[in-house]
Amino acid sequence: QVQLAESGGGSVQSGGSLRLSCTYSRSPYCMGWFRQAPGMAREAVAALVGDGPQRYTDSVRGRFTVSKDNANNTLYLQMNSLKPEDTAMYYCAASARYCSGGWWYITEYNYWGQGTQVTVSA
Repeated sequence: QVQLAESGGGSVQSGGSLRLSCTYSRSPYCMGWFRQAPGMAREAVAALVGDGPQRYTDSVRGRFTVSKDNANNTLYLQMNSLKPEDTAMYYCAASARYCSGGWWYITEYNYWGQGTQVTVSA
């Protein structure tokens, strides 16, 4: 079992920044950030898989940075140059395995946080 808890969401204006944090009870091999806007499907945002490179969906690459602090059992998502279309509930997720089927697939993840709301106004 991996317990996850997100924090750091809030409301900002377009162009602003936020940093999300996700504390975990033990370090999984594959961890990711997902988001879900009202009426939309949950989508992958970013992930860290083992010691490999950071993974991003195209819409956030160059603006968001995913990182991990194992000493403090925390996963981060630094979000810069935020846009109104980034507005969503953001979830931290962890896999019990290796995300070998693709880090962007929801089905690769077994554990989820409760979510933190990010709202970006124009």
